Amino acid sequence: MLLRTSILVLSIPLCLFTSSAQGPRAGVKGGLNLSTLYNAKATDQNSVLGLNAGFFGRTRTEESIGLQVELLYSAKGNRTHYEGVFGLVDQTVDLNLNYLSIPALLCFRFAEQTVEIQAGGYAAYLMNANANTEGDLGSGSEELDRDNFNTLDAGLVGGIAFNAGAVQVGARYEYGLVTLANSDNAELLLGDAKNACAQLYVAVGIP
Repeated sequence: MLLRTSILVLSIPLCLFTSSAQGPRAGVKGGLNLSTLYNAKATDQNSVLGLNAGFFGRTRTEESIGLQVELLYSAKGNRTHYEGVFGLVDQTVDLNLNYLSIPALLCFRFAEQTVEIQAGGYAAYLMNANANTEGDLGSGSEELDRDNFNTLDAGLVGGIAFNAGAVQVGARYEYGLVTLANSDNAELLLGDAKNACAQLYVAVGIP
């Protein structure tokens, strides 16, 4: 009897830990984007910081394989540095692209569901675009015509996440497959550039 009681008492915290380790089923999330463009014509490309924020839902959190789907605001773009006229002109242009994004990832879970390898894809809708300039030719911000860009973006996503109680912390990389330019003027500046973005985030479950 004493042995059974001891086993029961010891098993309670173990069960609680296992349940806690599975992470949240649904909630809110937010973090940082470090984004740039690849295959662009501009000769000097730099990453820019942006935000990602929104909602998520997870299936089969107690199983080794599940699905994670999200609805996010995601800010992407890049920084281009121009030098001309024998180095006398120095200008920086930040291209900012703001998307409504839907990532869908298959999750492979290990170590009592505390660790996840995530892989899948995303589809995104361009809400607006703007350019911030700074340098010898002047500084300012200008709203860009969305008709110059493909309003739909899509690509591949992969990353890793860690679950603990009501919290998930993760890092992932998005590799765009859709050319951004949708006009002759945009193609002149961007060529066949596509989005590339590294993300860090924290997700918190909603009871």
